[in-house]
Amino acid sequence: MINGFHAHVYYDEQTFSQAAALCQAAQRRFNLSMGRLHRKQVGPHPCWSCQLGIPAERFQDVIPWLMEARNGLTVFVHGLSGDDLKDHTDLVLWLGESRVLDTSMFR
Repeated sequence: MINGFHAHVYYDEQTFSQAAALCQAAQRRFNLSMGRLHRKQVGPHPCWSCQLGIPAERFQDVIPWLMEARNGLTVFVHGLSGDDLKDHTDLVLWLGESRVLDTSMFR
């Protein structure tokens, strides 16, 4: 059972300000929890990222908005089932270009 979602907005030095604005706008508009704007790779993510916590009941509002508002940024969305490996490999959705995650930490 999926209990919620994380959306990880990916960026680099050139798109940092754009990603920060997107994450802050999503946080304000949907009252989402927002993680740090990392300037390094964190966890399984292949580039800099910021995490947005999305309650299951808000998915239908947040994801279409992110699709339109991402303006070229890649957003990795995954379910929260309690199984980290499954969450990051099977219960996934990519907005934009998909990337390869390092899921070795979940094995």
